[in-house]
Amino acid sequence: MLSKVKAYAELVKFEHTIFALPFVFASIFILEKGFPSIDKLFWILVAVIAGRTAGMAFNRFFDLPFDKLNPRSKNWASVSGLVKPFEILALAIVSSAVLVFAAYQLNKLAFYLSPVALALLIFYPLGKRFTNFVHLILGAVYFIIPIAVSVALEGRVDISMITLGLAMAFWVSGFDIFYALQDIEFDRKVGLHSIPARFGVKKAILFARFFHFLTLIFLILTGYLANMGIIYYLGVLVLSAFLIYEHSLIKENDLSKINVAFFTINGYVSILYFVFVLLDVYVKIF
Repeated sequence: MLSKVKAYAELVKFEHTIFALPFVFASIFILEKGFPSIDKLFWILVAVIAGRTAGMAFNRFFDLPFDKLNPRSKNWASVSGLVKPFEILALAIVSSAVLVFAAYQLNKLAFYLSPVALALLIFYPLGKRFTNFVHLILGAVYFIIPIAVSVALEGRVDISMITLGLAMAFWVSGFDIFYALQDIEFDRKVGLHSIPARFGVKKAILFARFFHFLTLIFLILTGYLANMGIIYYLGVLVLSAFLIYEHSLIKENDLSKINVAFFTINGYVSILYFVFVLLDVYVKIF
């Protein structure tokens, strides 16, 4: 039983929730200037975790034919058989249903918009079959996170959540380009699309730099629109240093530090953003 649980956790890369959850909490604090009701917080977290689980399960299910051919994924639970294809699909369907139910518990608008989130979660793994800019589809998934939080809390879309969504979209799209550098030759061989596969390593790195520059611009705009204070902008400055360091790790002739750049640095970015939002909000309160 324990080994099966571990296999499911590995399947959906549960540890990667570190990329989304801190931004969810940051969105909440920017909007509420503090904690919302426990009931709303609970259902928002259920929706986010269910949505992310559904997205990863759909990804693994649709990509299974390619994962079986890719040397990098030969030990994954989906490829080794620890988790069967029908189990992956069942997980995706159940998680999707949980997402819709959680949205229903929040409000009618969240419920009506939940199919949009599901459509993007399904569309992303299919996107690499026909567009080099598949990274922006993943970015679109993250774009709707703060917007969904706004709808859940207020029943409307706050403009600051649109700019925060754009910041998240370009942040995720940028580091997804880095992640795709690992499979550049494989993708070209089997006919999958990505910015690295189409434009090469050097230009892909330039795309990632541009996307992360836009991330910082939209984080600044978010602070302005949400009337955040000096601590918030200090946080953006710190995040910019982390992003610069991340890009210093990825070189055209040396991709050995992709995992550090992808997971470790971006984990710090998401957590630190929430910490600075939290500090900014509570310094104003007290």
